[in-house]
Amino acid sequence: MKFLTTVAVAWLACASAQAEVLRLDWLERQVTPPPVLSNLAGDPDDLGIAGARLSLEDITKTGKFLGIDWQLHETRVPPDAPFLTAAKKILAEGAQILVTRAPAEDLLALADLPEAKDVLIFNTSAEDMPLRGTQCRANILHSTPSVAMRTDALAQALVVKRWTKLALVTGPHPEDKAFAEALKTSLGKFGLALAGEKDWPLTADMRRSAAAEVPLFMQDLPEHDILLVADERGDFGRYLPYNTWLPRPIAGSEGLQPLGWAGVVEQNGAAQLQDRFRMASGRDMRAADYAAWVAVAAVSDARTRSGAGDPRSLRDYLISDKARIAGFLGQPLSFRPWDGQMRQPLPLVTERAVIATAPFEGFLHHANEMDTLGTDRPETLCKAFGG
Repeated sequence: MKFLTTVAVAWLACASAQAEVLRLDWLERQVTPPPVLSNLAGDPDDLGIAGARLSLEDITKTGKFLGIDWQLHETRVPPDAPFLTAAKKILAEGAQILVTRAPAEDLLALADLPEAKDVLIFNTSAEDMPLRGTQCRANILHSTPSVAMRTDALAQALVVKRWTKLALVTGPHPEDKAFAEALKTSLGKFGLALAGEKDWPLTADMRRSAAAEVPLFMQDLPEHDILLVADERGDFGRYLPYNTWLPRPIAGSEGLQPLGWAGVVEQNGAAQLQDRFRMASGRDMRAADYAAWVAVAAVSDARTRSGAGDPRSLRDYLISDKARIAGFLGQPLSFRPWDGQMRQPLPLVTERAVIATAPFEGFLHHANEMDTLGTDRPETLCKAFGG
């Protein structure tokens, strides 16, 4: 037994010495969180990067047997620091595969750098539609769902539930407006329409006056089956349940939410991933963590199956029909060749359970039913991928 152990140690040492070193870079623009009515549940400091770290642990185990030494370099740019300066520094050091968490404007500036022309960038946080459309870039793949994918998932759920009388309340922020516009497009796409809508105008402290203010605000909305809420910052939506004029369920940014991932996802082996994440991070895995985790996993899968290590070859594999990434969501994941968006089922969740998963049975597609969520090939405005 001692001899076998010695041989095993020697073999691992030899394999380590001969391992191919492959570098991954985490590049994050840290953003000062905007003020909201309640600070009870802010974002954790390691949001996103915790998923990348766990995924690195996963691929490192596989890499040892394949002679690959995966290394993750972390760069986190403070809110007041120049993002492109940090990006140029790591590119000069040899970064070629960047897993990013940054606003759309920073992503586009990064992708347009001459030094970044031949690198592969994963967007793990920005849901903006222009990034998949008129402002798409060939060197960006999106592992976070677009806002249209999320609203399409919700609209499909409404059709299945036969909830056709719909009311909408929209917050004042740009991301609220973007969610509301995407939701209206999704409703039209699946044959639904709003019965009424209102903009959220209240500035009062809802922690003290929600029971009095909210019913009055909702009183003139027409009869509806469900109240849809566009409140992407989580500002006021938490005060709407049980305070509405009509006793109705709530969905959208609050209540029943369409997300890329949540801590309540358990099926298809997800419970094992959740347990490992909780053990490593001491909290539930959020959608941003999953987007980072699956980006790193996708790179490893592409490297293993294609045998290539350069960014262009990895990208070409990931947007090809050959890509089948295991993501604990019941179906293999892949990237759309017309805009770089990752295809994935979307869980619709409450705080404590997965209620359903989109796409739903009956929403058919000639090639891949997951393409009923978000922008399909005939609708794309992206030119960088060749349509």
